[in-house]
Amino acid sequence: MYKLLSVLLLSVALCGSVSYATPHLLVSKMILNEYVVEGKDLTIQYSVFNVGTSPAQTVTLEDDSFPKDEFVPVSGMLTAKWERVNQDANLTHIVIIKPLQAGIFNMSWAQVTYTDADGITKFGFSSAPGVVEVVPYTDFARAHEHHMMEWLAFMVMSAPTILLPFLMWYRSHSKYEDLKTKKA
Repeated sequence: MYKLLSVLLLSVALCGSVSYATPHLLVSKMILNEYVVEGKDLTIQYSVFNVGTSPAQTVTLEDDSFPKDEFVPVSGMLTAKWERVNQDANLTHIVIIKPLQAGIFNMSWAQVTYTDADGITKFGFSSAPGVVEVVPYTDFARAHEHHMMEWLAFMVMSAPTILLPFLMWYRSHSKYEDLKTKKA
């Protein structure tokens, strides 16, 4: 969220008081996951903002930064098309992919293509998340899962050290309690 706000503030600062007589699209690409893990879903959000004074038409967003042999799409498309993005409007496109192997990947920008009212085609690029490390699932599980089998094994192994002294005490206690009740 902070990255998105910083991109918007930076773009507004760079633009200053310049007004665009044509559509001008700002595109942000963000990874929504806290951890990028091998074999787990990775959510990518594209936000498109039209800061121009006229609508953008035939808007196409394409992201080729995910090799097909290393990432599998789960939901959504890495290529999206919209007929129109009005002035001062925004839209969001979400894609879920799954990394097939661990490693370090450069998740570069997405390309946006659109036309203005005069039919002139314009190109632009999104922000880029940069270099992202895909963590192996075994390392992630070791650090973040509940470890129920380990706790169950610990309980089974520690049960004799607790139960044997308790049983010895209980037998002794009940024996002397029986003698105490017989004498009284």
